[in-house]
Amino acid sequence: MIDKITNYAEALSFIHGRHKFVKFPTLKRMLRLANLLGEPQKQLKFIHVTGTNGKGSVTAYLRDLLVSQGYDVGTFTSPFIEKFNERIAINGQMVSDNTIVSLVQKVLPAVNQVDKEYVENGGGPTEFEVLTAMMLVYFAQSQPDFVIAEVGIGGTYDSTNIIEPLISVITSVGMDHMKVLGNTLAEIAANKAGIIKKERPIVCGALPTEALTVVQERSQAMQAPLYQLGKQFTVTPKKVANYWGETFAYHFSDVTLKKVQLQMIGGYQIENAAVALTTFLVLMQQLSQPVQPHELTKSLKHTTWPGRFEKINDEPLIVLDGAHNVPAMQGLKQTLQQKFSGQKVYVLLAVLEDKQFNEMIAELEQVSNLSLYLTDFAGPRQTMKQSELAAQWQTFPQFDHWQEALGEIISQMSADDLLLITGSLYFVSEVRRYFK
Repeated sequence: MIDKITNYAEALSFIHGRHKFVKFPTLKRMLRLANLLGEPQKQLKFIHVTGTNGKGSVTAYLRDLLVSQGYDVGTFTSPFIEKFNERIAINGQMVSDNTIVSLVQKVLPAVNQVDKEYVENGGGPTEFEVLTAMMLVYFAQSQPDFVIAEVGIGGTYDSTNIIEPLISVITSVGMDHMKVLGNTLAEIAANKAGIIKKERPIVCGALPTEALTVVQERSQAMQAPLYQLGKQFTVTPKKVANYWGETFAYHFSDVTLKKVQLQMIGGYQIENAAVALTTFLVLMQQLSQPVQPHELTKSLKHTTWPGRFEKINDEPLIVLDGAHNVPAMQGLKQTLQQKFSGQKVYVLLAVLEDKQFNEMIAELEQVSNLSLYLTDFAGPRQTMKQSELAAQWQTFPQFDHWQEALGEIISQMSADDLLLITGSLYFVSEVRRYFK
């Protein structure tokens, strides 16, 4: 048991030293922790966001839309790209090192108490539960107008699910985290649909039929109004020559936007922006607040989010993307085929071992103008084993160190080629620091 935290390094060590998972999922530990801290979650107005992919982008679009209207907006996101503190922010500004220390000091007695109470029942708070507690305490102190809270994994038993949000959001449902969430889309959707609360609106992106059925049944059971992409709100992609990002038309209720432009690239970003925009409009309806269409388009055009098809070099063109599961890789493949079919594409890929890396590689293999290089990085968990890769993907060059692979690729590239570095947000984070 730790009784004293005096500096930033000790604070991070304490957080990361907590166990990651528990055998039997429950919200009881988190509820007890919040109770000992004075129920900070009851002092805040939340928008709750879950989904297999798209959570970070939706959060960024929604944050900027709200900030454009003069609101102060807290965000709780994961993982971080450059620094741990990014996970708790207001108006896009991450908390300071001193704030992290102060928050750990505040939650420490409560964590120690729950440790004692649960010593015979699976152990005390997990790392993410401690972080969630810190977030709740911080925002209860600083009182932003709204807090956009991303789910860690799933929904039903995620530590963030002790909140009572104004609106819930499900960005997407795909096959990921199967060991925790289930082996079918229906099981995964049921877990994510656990964030739907009684009579609170739910906004969802384009979901597979199997997942959508589950979400519809849950929303009906909870009497929660459902706003679904393709039904209550629609998008129509548009092609604009020589524009880096995406362009689309949008319609919802009495709002029609004929030309919305995004900096972030990929058809899935159109869906993410539409989900965020609808969530914003539903919230404004709740508050009886009028909105100006030109303010909405201006906000969306300026939103960025690190590690989401992020351009970090122009010649040669180098892009970072944190696609870390099969659905994300399918979206990435589509982007490459639609926007970069006329140029040579190099991909440097590193994936965590517990992901479906064989299936992810198989998606990229379908891009005809692509050369794939496989590598490793210093991730939080084991990465894909070279021996397993050699057996199935021996035609692709493999490197023990990504820096070596990077040098090899750049030596072959011309000024017109694209290098895409992808496979994991943790990998992208490491590479991004190298380029900075």
